[in-house]
Amino acid sequence: MPHAALNLVGGLNTNETAALNEGGGLQSSNLIRFFYDSNGRTLLQKLGGWSTFQIGDGYNFTHTTGIGRALWAWQDLNLVQHLACGTAPRTPGGASNLWISEQNVAPYMYPDQCPFTFQSSFPIGLALNSTISVTSGSNRVLINDQGINESGPGFPGFILPTSVYITVPISIGGIILFGSYPVITQGAGIGPPPYAILAVDQLGNPWPATSTTTTYTIAYLSMTGMEVTVFLPNHGYSVGSTYAVINPISIGGNVLWGNYIVTQVIDANNFLFQANFTGTYTGSTPELFIYNLPASTLPTAPTGSTAISTLDWTMDNWGQDLILVPTQNASGAQTQYQPIYYWTPGVNLPTVIAQAPMVNDGAFVAMPQRQLVAWGSTETGIQDPLLISWSDVNNFNQWIPLATNQAGNYRIPTGSKIIAGMQGPQQGVIWTDIDAWSMQYIGPPYVYGFNKIGVGCGLIGRKAAAFAQGVAYWMGYDQFYMLSANGVQPLPCPVWDVLFATLDFTNLYKIRCAVNSRFNEIQWFYPESGNGENTNYVKYNYMLGLWDIGQLARTAWIDQSVVGPPVGADPNALLLMQHEISNDANGAAMAPAAQTGYFTIAEGDMQTFIDLVWPDMKWGNYNQVPDATVQITFYVTDYPGDIPTAYGPYSVTQATEYFNTRLRGRLISVGISSNDLGSFWRIGQIRYRFAPDGKF
Repeated sequence: MPHAALNLVGGLNTNETAALNEGGGLQSSNLIRFFYDSNGRTLLQKLGGWSTFQIGDGYNFTHTTGIGRALWAWQDLNLVQHLACGTAPRTPGGASNLWISEQNVAPYMYPDQCPFTFQSSFPIGLALNSTISVTSGSNRVLINDQGINESGPGFPGFILPTSVYITVPISIGGIILFGSYPVITQGAGIGPPPYAILAVDQLGNPWPATSTTTTYTIAYLSMTGMEVTVFLPNHGYSVGSTYAVINPISIGGNVLWGNYIVTQVIDANNFLFQANFTGTYTGSTPELFIYNLPASTLPTAPTGSTAISTLDWTMDNWGQDLILVPTQNASGAQTQYQPIYYWTPGVNLPTVIAQAPMVNDGAFVAMPQRQLVAWGSTETGIQDPLLISWSDVNNFNQWIPLATNQAGNYRIPTGSKIIAGMQGPQQGVIWTDIDAWSMQYIGPPYVYGFNKIGVGCGLIGRKAAAFAQGVAYWMGYDQFYMLSANGVQPLPCPVWDVLFATLDFTNLYKIRCAVNSRFNEIQWFYPESGNGENTNYVKYNYMLGLWDIGQLARTAWIDQSVVGPPVGADPNALLLMQHEISNDANGAAMAPAAQTGYFTIAEGDMQTFIDLVWPDMKWGNYNQVPDATVQITFYVTDYPGDIPTAYGPYSVTQATEYFNTRLRGRLISVGISSNDLGSFWRIGQIRYRFAPDGKF
């Protein structure tokens, strides 16, 4: 009887039928990978396993307070390795956390409210003798807010570093207080805790008061029809200026909130703008202070404080400093507060960059000049979803564009919002919901040049893109793309129907693009419809051009880094898992599996009989005991549409020279799987003995 080989063809193709995908191409897979072979073949093997991540001396990294959404690893100037994990709450409205791990130190959390924000209203504080005072000729403003008095209704006096965000303009002594200010001094923490800020104008220059006074006026709005009058002494607005209503005002079922253009200046104290609805309103807009408080202000949350509750984070490192932006679950007409934080190892707690825009959707560090770039940013306090802002070179405390610095901003002219931004090897890439743009440093006066490099190739989710070997890969709304030296190109996806037919389109922000450069792989973890959380993945080997799919829940990921092989966040165990360091799934057996399309073992009206199979595999890792047990199952039929007959599974090991079968048919599919602990396998050339078995 003659013999033949089952030569497996690399790659998974679920778009084709099983009969069309003949010759050994896969129809299904789970937890497998394709490995390069110098003879032109593609080798199929079990995926590498994972174990609970430990940093240094055996400390497990747990983040049991929430689901890990962002990871970042770096090394500080003292050569100490760090890993940061930003979480999202498991229940709506819960607190998000920032976990930071230090080499050979147990992970610590900053802490449950990471840090606190506290809102203080001066109309309430006024009854408790809250005051603001200035001195003529000085830009130092002293604020005595009884809302943060140790004996007041709020919480004990805060510590530095702290910043205050004034969300409604205040006029005092010829200056206007509006925006974010670092707190520079404070009281002793007993009794009234006055603190100071420095008033600056729109160009960041000191703005000294013209009189000494404690009399202040909060912007006062009144509305008749569509016309809104603002009373604000010494306002400084002109026709065409933008006035931002950051705190929403409910008027007759409508909400006054957003950026408005000044249409008339009545005098130095009054001006008008037009609303987009008709209503009647008379009253003072409640002034609101938002304090950013270091997490160690108190061991428990102060009364009235607000925890960060974010859907996601973006992270980068500015030298040894960690940059992070929590994207709050904020939408519609409400006070926006999504600042940029930084953390210096061993120096400070996570702290707001008070000079940076107070609303951002994410940030990254741009090269070749070190500048902090924020997208979905603001110039007024109201988020502009298409605005990109960047700091001065080597100074993330300077964001005001001047002739003497390289800070600036640019508004992407197409799309409805920026989904994400990322620094690549030669340029930054900005993705909107419909396009891709390059952001390339060109130096002063424009600093950056922006060019549209792709149309109709928008990003599906804010973490659905990554760079691998200098090439950008991302997932769009209906296909995959890559950006190489030849520009933006669609990436053919032979598993398209499985992914896009099952994708949960209500949770696209959870998609994670994950690079595993050790094996030339890039994968996208995604939520299936009805699950609400990432459960599955599609994986692309960019060296071989092959795809596969599987089930694995990861909600955050970092590639090979200073902390070693790739690390992913497990939303079920609420642990970080380090990959490619085990043959198992954190101590449990993995379940790798693959099934081929149909081999045609007989043409025309002839059937074939197979009675003997010779397995050929690597049964373990190099220099390890070759003790793997693999199950081989054959699925045989005569017609592609029929339900095949299964033969097996046959359990085979290195000791299995051959095994007997009695298969009869014209089409055969082969399934390979395993479920033993600690094993590794790679398929070689499986051979079989066959003979014609009569006409059909």
